[in-house]
Amino acid sequence: MSQKKLKVLVVTQYFWPENMRVNDLVRDFVEKGHEVTVLTGWPNYPEGTVFQDFKDNPGRFANYEGAEVVRVPLVPRGKRAIQLVLNYLSFLVCASVLGAFKLRRRRFDAVFVYAVSPILSAIPAVVIGRLKRAPVFVWVLDLWPETLRAVNVIHSPKLLGLVGKVVSWIYNRTDYLLLQSHGFFDNVRRYCTKPIDDERLVYFPSWAEDDFSAKTVEPSALIERDESVFTVVFAGNVGEAQDFPAILDAAEALRGTVAVRWVIVGDGRMSGWLEEQVRSRSLDNVLLLGRHPLEAMPPLFAQADALLVSLRTNDVFEKTIPGKVQAYLASGRPVLGMINGEAARVIEASGAGFACESGSGTGLATITGRLAALPAEQRQQMGEAGRRYYEQEFAKPALLTRLEQLFSNATLRRSGR
Repeated sequence: MSQKKLKVLVVTQYFWPENMRVNDLVRDFVEKGHEVTVLTGWPNYPEGTVFQDFKDNPGRFANYEGAEVVRVPLVPRGKRAIQLVLNYLSFLVCASVLGAFKLRRRRFDAVFVYAVSPILSAIPAVVIGRLKRAPVFVWVLDLWPETLRAVNVIHSPKLLGLVGKVVSWIYNRTDYLLLQSHGFFDNVRRYCTKPIDDERLVYFPSWAEDDFSAKTVEPSALIERDESVFTVVFAGNVGEAQDFPAILDAAEALRGTVAVRWVIVGDGRMSGWLEEQVRSRSLDNVLLLGRHPLEAMPPLFAQADALLVSLRTNDVFEKTIPGKVQAYLASGRPVLGMINGEAARVIEASGAGFACESGSGTGLATITGRLAALPAEQRQQMGEAGRRYYEQEFAKPALLTRLEQLFSNATLRRSGR
């Protein structure tokens, strides 16, 4: 525990019972002896409707592992684009106004923002930080507005420019910007129109949930171990950005030459297309298991010979490290990456596996065959190397201790000590 008990406000549009990495941060800070308050919305991610358990008994969700949870209403995400826009805007307004009112006469040593998309969720934190005269820390996990362009949400240069002005407004009024990737620094600096010193820009990567670091796991209920085939597991969002056409090309290329089964866990916008393609191409070596809870992943990963991460290439995605990379490394299994940029660098630097060019089904088939041909002992050594790299670079205890120190130092600086 640090010398001083801190009062921390965490602002996040997404929080428990939604499955988010910020849940770990809140729980662990409470365990360290700090007083943590969470300002969040009604739980509705990813289904897009408010969780029934919450509607039945909101009081059950007012405390999480000793942290007080202050909730404000919002428009659920729904399934249409207009609802998603209203979801973002309703949290921004309700958290800034109603949230600030609910937190009146409360003092905080630090305000921390879990800034996954949308970055707009940082605006209530900036407002409350000014009212409370508390330093604001924004954990930048996505690059806006570039991500909107990269995923084809916004094409208009004028609209992208307007979003860029909002991002600049947020960055210039934030005390510390915590960046999840080394590749973020130059981009973030472009939106800091006021001079910003390096002390305010802090490299702060993501970590894997605790379950993935466990040395022993229960048997998987999803698949059984099969020594006759090389099992590749993909877990996560089944969307356009993950480039499933190239993954299926790799599966088709290896069919009949290398005994590989491709296990895909998750769902998303491409799920229907993926099911149709697996049927029409008679890919009996591809298993689609649908979405399953987080706790089912470590046992599943333990049955895998390799874990797959893929992402289409563009100037934004190349700077990002998908959160699953840390989970894969922590699991101690070899990693295959059809990905460019920072994530490919991490895979290769860790010694945990092989990476090929993003979008290259041929390249993925090549590195999969190469990994499958290695002796099991060598693959085990690669998995262990990945786990060691994770402990050195991404281990949660060290990262949270560093964050705790940043909060303490900012508090002392504000007090002039």
